[in-house]
This record gives sequence, C-alpha cells and structure tokens, in this order.
Amino acid sequence: MRIFSTAADTVCLSISAVAVSLSILAAVSSAAAIPAQTTGAPVGASTASKPSAMTPAAIAAGDAAAKKHAKRTACLKDAKSKKLVGADKTAYLKNCIAAP
Repeated sequence: MRIFSTAADTVCLSISAVAVSLSILAAVSSAAAIPAQTTGAPVGASTASKPSAMTPAAIAAGDAAAKKHAKRTACLKDAKSKKLVGADKTAYLKNCIAAP
C-alpha cells in the first residue's frame, strides 16, 4: 500500500512540515530573545547610561572629521553636477577636497 497517492498529498505534507518547523523556530527564538535578569538592579540602571567625558582633543578630532566629510560630500555633489567620471572625477575631487 502506498502512503502518498498523489503529488498533491506529497505537497500538502511538505507544507505541513514547513509550518511545524517554522512554529518551532518561532517559539525557540522568542524564548531566546527574552533576557534573563540575574541582578536585582532595575532594568534602566546600567553602566552604559553614564555620560562619558570627552576630552577636548577628541571633540576637535570629531569636528575635523565632520568638516572633512561635509567638504567631501559637497565636492562629490559638484562633480556629479558637472558629470565628471573616471580620472577627471578623481582629479577634481582631490583638488576640491585639498582646497581651503
């Protein structure tokens, strides 16, 4: 006696197996996503919430990086508006970014 009489029965069994597998996967992943609280500290109290003191050198470096990024972005937009490509675009960007 054959267990599967038609191709439709085989497909139906395959779909059922996939559905069961996905429901088990969802149950396992939702159980893993729940964090276990092992300390008596409140949820909002963590060491990451303390503000970090930035040094003046770090602030200056961040400002310089932001200015360089803004300048590069402006040069890229300008090169795009001039429809430069390849070596011409590279040379233009190099000169534009180096300019004061």
